[in-house]
Amino acid sequence: MKALSKIRRFGRVAVLLCGLAGLWTACGIYSFTGASIPPEAKTINIAYFKNKAPTVQPTLSTVFSDKIQEYFVSQSNLTQIYSGVADITITGEISQYNIAPIALQSNDLAAMNRLTVGVRVRYVSRFDPKSNFEQTFTRYEDWDAKINLNEVEEGLIETITTQLVEDIYQRAFVNW
Repeated sequence: MKALSKIRRFGRVAVLLCGLAGLWTACGIYSFTGASIPPEAKTINIAYFKNKAPTVQPTLSTVFSDKIQEYFVSQSNLTQIYSGVADITITGEISQYNIAPIALQSNDLAAMNRLTVGVRVRYVSRFDPKSNFEQTFTRYEDWDAKINLNEVEEGLIETITTQLVEDIYQRAFVNW
């Protein structure tokens, strides 16, 4: 009988804690992702990121633009809008797409190559102007020089764009 009473009490406490957690996240007081989004903000406009790098990779703009839009909407309670004035606006361009040899061998051939992607981002919040920023984010991935870039480029772009999007989200909403 005492065991059943303890289980019921534990169940009530668990329900109460879950309810409080839901209330905190619904009110914008706390997010379990660590995000600090102004509670008044409901909409976001993330523009298409044109590739303005000296070397243009044909699919990079679309891959990056789709990924950043999907990530920000899925990780927040914001709704993407494509026209009108949004509560939060993110614009920018791809500013760097560079392939360089690294780790030279004794015969002056590269043992490894590095793909570097840079993205210039402008973040504007209607409700929290102090959080506005303009910053360039850069990430890279290395691959064995014995492997042709065409064989690994899609995977490298996928990895790098994921890292860039996470960095931008952290800067925008987790205030690192």
